[in-house]
Amino acid sequence: MSTLEAASPREEGEYGRAAKRLKTEERETEAEEREEGEEELEEGEDSDSCSLPGNGESAADNRARWNASQYGAGRRDNGEDSHRISPSPVVHVRGLCEAVVEADLIDALEKFGSICYVMMMPFKRQALVEFSAVESADRCVSSGAKEPVYIAGQQAYFNYSTSKRITRPTNADNPNSGNKVLLLSIQNPLYPITTDVLYTVCNPIGSVLRIVIFKRNGIQAMVEFESVQCAQKAKAALNGADIYAGCCTLKIEYARPTRLNVIKNDNESWDYTKPYLVRRDHRKGRQRQAILGEHPSSYSENGYGPPCPLLPLPGNSRYKLSSVDTPDMVSYPLPQSSSSYSGHAPSSVAMVSGLHPSKMNCNRIFNLFCLYGNIEKVKFMKSVPGTALVEMGDEYAVDRAITHLNSIKVFGKRLNVCVSKQHAVIPSQVFELEDGSSSYKDFAMTRNNRFSSAGQASKNIIQPPSAVLHYYNVPPCISQDHLLRLCKEHDVPGFVKFKMFDAKPSSKTISGLLEFDSKTEAVEVLTVLNHYQIRIPNGSNPYTLKLCFSTSSHL
Repeated sequence: MSTLEAASPREEGEYGRAAKRLKTEERETEAEEREEGEEELEEGEDSDSCSLPGNGESAADNRARWNASQYGAGRRDNGEDSHRISPSPVVHVRGLCEAVVEADLIDALEKFGSICYVMMMPFKRQALVEFSAVESADRCVSSGAKEPVYIAGQQAYFNYSTSKRITRPTNADNPNSGNKVLLLSIQNPLYPITTDVLYTVCNPIGSVLRIVIFKRNGIQAMVEFESVQCAQKAKAALNGADIYAGCCTLKIEYARPTRLNVIKNDNESWDYTKPYLVRRDHRKGRQRQAILGEHPSSYSENGYGPPCPLLPLPGNSRYKLSSVDTPDMVSYPLPQSSSSYSGHAPSSVAMVSGLHPSKMNCNRIFNLFCLYGNIEKVKFMKSVPGTALVEMGDEYAVDRAITHLNSIKVFGKRLNVCVSKQHAVIPSQVFELEDGSSSYKDFAMTRNNRFSSAGQASKNIIQPPSAVLHYYNVPPCISQDHLLRLCKEHDVPGFVKFKMFDAKPSSKTISGLLEFDSKTEAVEVLTVLNHYQIRIPNGSNPYTLKLCFSTSSHL
């Protein structure tokens, strides 16, 4: 039984509402960005879209262009400014560098006035900053329009937000009356996140009492600190930081529960005030006795082995903490596959059961699983109908696939994804599937693998399945009607909303978003149409349609 299932109904409701609140808050933020003309960054998009158009212009020219686009575009002939955003205590900050954390924003912008709250948007390199007074926000926006304002060494750009207040999970106006429990959302989780990982990251900043990890909307966790002050320091120092280089990015808010209830100590929950907490099995009068004890003598108590070299604490050099409060360095743990702590030996092979007998084949398994790691081989098992072995690039990829694809529905059947006892897929007993295709296929050399290099892997934002798909690498001549016709031809559900991103004049492809009625429909469309070859008249080479799950929850 999981930690959340074993918690009391009231506490389970609190955890569930926290996840829903975070999702709602992200929707509000995304809606605000759309109103301000923001184009979302998705997999495969140019990261420069967050910054101002340069074309060799000076910083002053860029600022002038920014102000003109924000304030001048809506002016009518009679002088009325129809689209100007009215002053707000909330400022939208853009053009941040990837390494920025909340503490950097506070250090750079507190000279304009008291700051109430900060919301980081790490992958968009943006943030929302709420000042105590509109006058402070006005000084920030005006100053940024007149002269460069640098945050963590990089020039940032400012405009008023359409919101008058940043929604907080705690609904507390005064951050000093905040909560000692933080809600952490781990974005782009390329490596497993466990209580050991989060404790190693958080405890050097403030004493951690309890941790609970849950995976309802991606990977989220609640961390309870010893005091509100410890939680505030941790939020400022870690909000927007990467646990590992280029991935596992932390987005931190205050949680609503004021105390966590932990019933067992394991990789998904831990009470550090009760180090020997063990879950009792209420179904049996007594536990079965183990002949050789709890674990083999060769088993290491430190599941992560030796720590990796010391890394600077994100933002610590600029965050105002005394040396007594926080050490200068934090030892981050090495990533480890969850397979090694789930009782199985680490394996790069996943076993997938519950596959539809006539609608699933090797290519369609590749289309779905390639979002979470490279695919080497796929083989259907003749002795177990509806089951396949998927050999991936490493055990981390298998862990990501299990986290995000286990128990999802595809073509009316629920997938079961787990670690296989096999360490490689052997092409034996090859037979013909119901659709006429082969039961085995080698994908090691395909160009459609998305994690073949560090640069390529960094563009993949690991997302759980959602009702919105991001499409890219599509020829400009393809319209909304073409894509709807493609869905109909392949007997998959059509999308209900469509959005095309503005392409650069020199771009040879287009991209956008497709929203479906349900997550299940989006999964089925991606499974069938991902990597579909689009041929255009007089074109020498076809375009490979690429799909992935979007960071947006709706259009």
